Amino acid sequence: MKLTAQEEYGIRCLIQVARRAPHDAETPLSIREVAEAEGLSQDYAAKLLRVLRQAELLTSERGATGGYRLARPAGEIPLSQVMQALDTPMYGSDFCAGHSGHLGACSHQSSCSLRPVWRAVEGAVAEVLGRLSLAELVQQEPVVASALESKRRAG
Repeated sequence: MKLTAQEEYGIRCLIQVARRAPHDAETPLSIREVAEAEGLSQDYAAKLLRVLRQAELLTSERGATGGYRLARPAGEIPLSQVMQALDTPMYGSDFCAGHSGHLGACSHQSSCSLRPVWRAVEGAVAEVLGRLSLAELVQQEPVVASALESKRRAG
């Protein structure tokens, strides 16, 4: 499984906004601040933030003092929802059509031994992503690793 640039940078932009929230919930984070913190162009950061706003993960304010805030507390935003907002499912309904080789349709359409494997992988990934909230992702790496391990043992 490979993450797209949109997924990686989109999550990182959202984490930047979440890090501001507990300290200064009244002041929105500007596109410029997010772009500078992540080493992105302002245009690309604006695109990612717009996608996250359209998914109702962020709210925005226009104007010179405008910017972005979380739409709800970070603990109520699962990583799985963020991933859904940023990209298409790993194994969507059109997956097989995109892998038919030079044939018009997949030669395994009626009986595919791979289909259940890819569905199980997608389900496992969704389960892990659903266990983590944005609030956990604003923590340092060892804290996140420990939280994942705890959730793995409990789940």
